[in-house]
Amino acid sequence: MGEVIAAEHVSMNFRMNMNHTTSMKEWVISRLKGQLKYQDFYALNDVSFRVNQGEVVGIVGTNGSGKSTLLKCISGIYKPTGGKVATAGRIAPMLELGSGFDYELSGQENIFLNGAIMGYDEKFLKSRYEEIVAFSELADFIYQPIKTYSSGMLMRLAFSVATLVDPDILIVDEILAVGDERFQRKSADRMMNLMGGGTTVLMVSHNLEQIRTMCSRVIWLDKGHIRMDGPTQEVCGEYHRHLMG
Repeated sequence: MGEVIAAEHVSMNFRMNMNHTTSMKEWVISRLKGQLKYQDFYALNDVSFRVNQGEVVGIVGTNGSGKSTLLKCISGIYKPTGGKVATAGRIAPMLELGSGFDYELSGQENIFLNGAIMGYDEKFLKSRYEEIVAFSELADFIYQPIKTYSSGMLMRLAFSVATLVDPDILIVDEILAVGDERFQRKSADRMMNLMGGGTTVLMVSHNLEQIRTMCSRVIWLDKGHIRMDGPTQEVCGEYHRHLMG
């Protein structure tokens, strides 16, 4: 099986405004006076790893360790300030709830919009449309603007589009934690089917049991660095001991 993700010395630097200005006027005055102060913050610092086709890789770490930033770099949402990321195949990112959706459009229209953003043509999406709607359980609401949807309904639609179009790479950030317990089980089953079919999966979750059950390998991020990368049980064990102090 070939390599589908290669991250080489990836760094992501954010410049933070340290002036604590509370209005645009204050910011402009500070800038004109040359008094603006910034501090560089590295969300990721020299991160390198490779993922082969069909691998299911969990990413763990405390809040602020760089997990979501890494997923956004791999998805192409962020361009790293250092290093590079190479991917092969079609990526379905499930990161921020409802990203890629137009809230003024209906659920039906957003299926085609979201699918097009992921690179699928209308003919293919039409062939999967009924299956997507059935899985989402939103048939009674599919013609309503999604601005009327609850967060759980949005999650179901986003998950259904992303997973029922058979992506080469699925990138998941805590998505299975949203929604009721029954749909979570249904989503987990769908994820397992994708994994069995050769889809490469990168998933962030604070639920270590979920990571242990679904992942064959785990990367532990700590303050923007890879602290450990290896077999699931080994890395989860070390990470759990770290959390317990």
